[in-house]
Formats: sequence, C-alpha cells, structure tokens
Amino acid sequence: MIRKEAVESRHLKIENYQTDLAIIGGGMSGVCAAITAARQGIKVVLVQDRPVLGGNASSEVRLWILGATSHMGNNNRWSREGGVIDELLVENTYRNPEGNPVILDMILLDKVKQEPNITLLLNTAVYEVHKSNSDTIESVKALCSQNSTTYIIHAPLFCDASGDGVVGFLSGAAFRMGAETPDEFNEPMAPDASYGELLGHSLYFYTKDVGKPVKFTAPAFALDVQKEIPRYKSFNAKEHGCKLWWVEHGGRMDTVHDTEQIKWELWKVIYGVWDYIKNSGNFPEAENYTLEWVGTVPGKRESRRFEGDYILSQADLIEQKLHDDAVAYGGWSIDLHPADGVFSDRSPCNQWHSKGIFQIPYRSLYSKNVKNLFLAGRIISVSHVAFGGTRVMGTCAYVAQAAAMAAAWCVKNNKLPAQLYQEGHMPALQQLLFRSGQYIPNVAWADREDLLSTANVNTSSNLQFKGFDRTDAIFKPLSIAAAQMLPLKPGQIPAINALLKADEPTTLDVELRISARDGGFTPDTTLAAKTIELQAGEQEIDIDFNVTIDKEQYVFVCFLINEKVQLAYAQQRLTGLLSVFNGVNKAVSNNGKQVAPEGSGVDTFEFWCPQRRPEGHNIALQFKQPIHVFSADHLKNGLDRPTVQPNAWVAELTDAAPVIEVNWKEAQTIGKIDLVFDTDADHPMESVLMTHPETVMPFCVRNYHIEDEQGKVVYRKRDNYQTKDEVVFELPISTKKLRIILEHPSVNVPASLFSLRCYALNQN
Repeated sequence: MIRKEAVESRHLKIENYQTDLAIIGGGMSGVCAAITAARQGIKVVLVQDRPVLGGNASSEVRLWILGATSHMGNNNRWSREGGVIDELLVENTYRNPEGNPVILDMILLDKVKQEPNITLLLNTAVYEVHKSNSDTIESVKALCSQNSTTYIIHAPLFCDASGDGVVGFLSGAAFRMGAETPDEFNEPMAPDASYGELLGHSLYFYTKDVGKPVKFTAPAFALDVQKEIPRYKSFNAKEHGCKLWWVEHGGRMDTVHDTEQIKWELWKVIYGVWDYIKNSGNFPEAENYTLEWVGTVPGKRESRRFEGDYILSQADLIEQKLHDDAVAYGGWSIDLHPADGVFSDRSPCNQWHSKGIFQIPYRSLYSKNVKNLFLAGRIISVSHVAFGGTRVMGTCAYVAQAAAMAAAWCVKNNKLPAQLYQEGHMPALQQLLFRSGQYIPNVAWADREDLLSTANVNTSSNLQFKGFDRTDAIFKPLSIAAAQMLPLKPGQIPAINALLKADEPTTLDVELRISARDGGFTPDTTLAAKTIELQAGEQEIDIDFNVTIDKEQYVFVCFLINEKVQLAYAQQRLTGLLSVFNGVNKAVSNNGKQVAPEGSGVDTFEFWCPQRRPEGHNIALQFKQPIHVFSADHLKNGLDRPTVQPNAWVAELTDAAPVIEVNWKEAQTIGKIDLVFDTDADHPMESVLMTHPETVMPFCVRNYHIEDEQGKVVYRKRDNYQTKDEVVFELPISTKKLRIILEHPSVNVPASLFSLRCYALNQN
C-alpha cells in the first residue's frame, strides 16, 4: 500500500522533454505535420488536448476531410492533396470505405505510433509558454488530465496547429480575429456587420433504425425549432452527421472563450431538432429511429488568424496569383457563413469558387514576430475572406506538411523559419516537398539527385490512344450537357467519331472548348461549334472542328443538351481522361453556373464536373489519328498528377506484361526507388459518413516487381493500393539496369505510372 503523511501542499508529477520540433494540436494538421517531420529524421513531440487524433475529422466531431476537390463540385480536376494527407485518405478508403469515424481514429493513431521519431501526448493541454527573449519561445508547459502529469517541452522550433492558436496567443504572436474592412486588402467580398465577422461552431448527431418503435422525450432545455429556427423545414429524418453542417452557432460570440456556451446552445438545437422529427407527426418514417450519438465537442470553424510575413487575401485566390515561395495550394470556395448561423434567415453559406487552385506562400506559415514559431492549419496568415477558402481540413493538412518540412530543414541547417525564405532556400524546400508527394502548381521541379535523370528509359509499349473501346457500350440520355476531356499536344485537333442513338430526326450541337487560363479546367472559351443533323436510330457521327492549338492543354468536346439523344459511353477507364457534366451539385452551391454579383471580384462561369463511380464513364469517342500523350518521358518530369497533360506513362492493354526498362552506361548504387501510381486524385475520398464504391482506385497498379540486370527480382509488391510505394533497400544494390514489370489493374484499365525515381541513398 501507499501511505503519505499530511503536508501543506504537493505538486503534480513533472516530466521534461527536449525535442527538435514541438507540434501543438493533434487535428489533421498536427498529425500530418508530425508524420512529415518525423520521416525527415527529426524528433517530434505531438501534443493533443483530446483523447483521440483528428480534430474535426475524429469520432468526437465527425466532419469529413475535404480540400480542393470540394465534393467533385468545382472545376479543380485532379486536385486532391498529396503527401501524408493523401496517404491517410487512401488508407482510410481502403480500410474504411463505409466512413466509420471510429475506424478513422484507429488509422490516425496507428500511423502516428508507427513513427519512432514521434512522442505522442494525448489528453494534454498547453497552458503556459516560456520565452528565452521577447521573440523566441524556449518551452511550453502542458497538463495531462488523465495522468496528473505536467509536461515541460523544450525545442528550438514550435508549430502551432491547435486551431485556436494557443501557443501563438500565449507567446504574444500578432493575430487577428474577425473580418477586415473591404478597403484593407481591396476585398469586395469582405462582409458587413449585418452578415457578421466570424463563422460559428457546429455539432452533429447520428441516428439509427433499431427495427421497432422508439419514443423520445426531449430534455427541458431543448428548443422549439419550429419557433426558433427559420429553416426548420429543411430538417428531415434521413439526414444526419455532417450533412447538417449548417446547424451552426456562435459567430457573434467569442469563438475561443465562449465555446462551452456555444456548445450548450447547439445542444438545445440538436435535441429540439430530434424532438421535432420524432414528435411533430411530420416524419412517420422516423418511428423506429433512435439517437445513436450526439457530439460533445463542437467543430470550430474560425477563431484567431496569426500574422506572418504575407497575408493571403481575396485576389490571391480568385486571380490565382503566383508566389516565388509557393509551398502548397488550396481550391475550396471562398466559403463564408452568416454569423447568426442556424438562427439566420439568410442562406447558410455564401460560396464563391475560383477558376482553379491557388498557391499558398511559405511566408504565411510562420509568425512575423515570434521567430521560432510555425503556423499550421486554419490559423495561418490570411484575411477573413481568404480564410473562407483555406480553412478546410484537406488544405489545412497540406499546409501543415509544408510547415513541417520547412521545420525539418531548419533543424538540420540551424535556421529560423523566416531565414529559409530570406536567404533564398525556397528551391530546396520545394524539392523536398515534391519528393514527399506534394504538388505545387506552377512550380517546375528537376531533382538533380534522381539517378533516372541520367538514364535511358524504354518501355515495352506506350498507349497510342485511338479512342475508347465500344464493346459493351452504355447509352445514356443527353439530359445534361456532357463533355469528354482530351489531353492534346500543339497541332491540329484530330477528327472525332461519336456513337449515339436518336429517338427521332433531330439536331445535335457540339462545341470544342478550352480553358482561357493556362492549366485550368474551366471550359470557358469556345474554339468551334457544329450543328449536326441526326436520323432516328443508332448511328456514328464524324466531327472535324478543323482547329489548331498552339500549346499542350486539355480540350473539351462538349455535347449540349438534347433529350432525344443518347450518347455511347465506354467501360474502359484511363489515367488522365475524364468525362465532365454541366450538372448541379448542391453540396457545394453548384447550380451548373456561378453567377457572380457585380463588383464582387469573383468570376462568372459554368461548372463542368465529373460523376462519381460507378458512373463517370468516358464518352466513347474514337479518332482517325492516335493521340500520343502517354510516353515514358512523363516518368521523369517530376509531376505526379495530370496538369496540362496526363503526366503519366500508360501501357497498351494488349501488352500482357508491361515493362519499364531503365539503363545506365555505368553501374549505379541504388538505395531507394520511389514509384507513384494513380489513385485518382480527382476523387475527394471524404473520410467519414459517405460510402465509397471501391476500396482501391481502378487505375492503381496492384502487382509489380523489379529486376536487376541479371534478371534477379530485387523487390516484389502484391496488392498495392497506395499512391506512393517507397522501396528502400536494406543493402543498396549495384546495377546498370532495372526492369519494372507491372500487371494491368483490370481488363478495362491499362497499367500506368506517374513517376519513377531512383536515389543512391535514402533521400527524404
């Protein structure tokens, strides 16, 4: 037994940590930052004030992770974020296609605990900061409520990914809270007082059908939503979880210090909503439903934003301004909400999309006045308006990875965050990010340490694309305008053949469009238009637009609405090819066209978006001349996703065992090989609630092996499903030749590969 004599007072147990990087906040930003930094070989302490990781994505809040893909409801093609956040989303889709948030908790904990360089402190809240001088943090002090232990964490660098910016706040870092005036950054979208300056919190609930009638008696504190909520008729018995994102409150309160009060107000709403559904008599289908779960931790949208050496604003997003220190990108709409939230009679959100993704500069990722403090997640240096586009978790995590990579570089080179930019080291950081799987738009990359740059690369076949196989073609009505995106090189647009059915004699309007913006995917410029006479019945039509293009780009062959016509679609799917539709996606305020208010500084344009599988078939077009865009040259260009071209090598389906052969004049010592496969960066892979039709993306090569010059198998992979396969040899191999032999993913999908990289040593 333990027996202690009475004393005047006692102290909690104290543990000290000395680490290279202290990350405060274990949401998606903190998790991705910790894994990124740890894999660069530095020591990380990750401090999380909750019992699980994931923040708003965790089982405590249950919001899906989204970023630039925006539910596939915008014109940002192939824009899912890369690096660690991509790895986690792909892993979750493989293990958890049903979107169970408890399984996501497990995956995040598993990934973090697999990294030996990470020390994880759960249920631990930072409450004090110690500084060595006015602009430098020396340590933070944190308390774990579960083991009554105080932790003192010393580090040369700190990263605040806490959401509310607790370390930035306590350390005296400059910050903002609320909206700027329109004049400060020339932002026409800056809200007025009637709209409000802050976004509020949300709480969600889950329901369950138990197969027998269930009664519900509301608590005394429940609201009468029919009296209190202007949009109460929008509630229904089927929607739960984060589909009720608009159940929001607190935008006119202090979203840091009033959080508990806001939570109580949201509980009043939630239990009032369930009382309305169960007891109003308007929802007989809810008779067997019960409340399975109600959130206890509100999902926060906005509080503090800290000032860096650059403050991102509306024009950066809409005009897609270029920055020499770009390290990440965003693509969510500028998504602002009325401060009165669920109690407002306004639309619950005000979403305005840009024509493509926008760069995020490194200068927005560190404090301008606390020299050793990185910023990550939603607290980065942006205006309130720009925050509307950077605040979502996919973007936050992507930014955090860049901050963590910068921190690792600073540790290894004994630098402070601002020095990395001021001394011209951005190319080094960008190269590290590219290697880790992060795409940075409009930034070129050439890896001098990649041994493939001096090699001769040959392949057993390169797809000469003559069109889609029409075997088992599917006919679908032209009830909405449809387009096939085609990657083309400079020159004459090839003549096109389409297969269709007409119910009766009619005409069909077909247009050839491109994006006015280089690298964009908004078909806002019409190069040519044809009106084609159709007879009744099934028929082929030839379309020759007689148009020449002068640069590499995607073109859109657009078939406009005609209810009397059915287009033929193919079962075949190919890397870098998509069909898109001028339809409606109400999940992201997409009604087919964005009509911007005059003077808003936002573009008016049409949305042409893909459909989710099992739909999303390609239009079964064929060509008289083959399209040559799938050569092995793409394996060296440093791009791991489609941009103006597919940027992928694709084999012929008739090539039974596709081979990539790499030859050097002299033997090379190889310690590591990176292969980047196609896991469909156009798929958002929402992490919770939604169900996905596949666990493995149809384009992803599952099985392959690597041979040396003697034909010895030096590596074999079975059942791959991840984007990046990193092959690290325990003992480096010496060879003049590598042969990578792949299997096609399926009979309808040929093998493809974005990148192949070889390093002498284990380059991070």
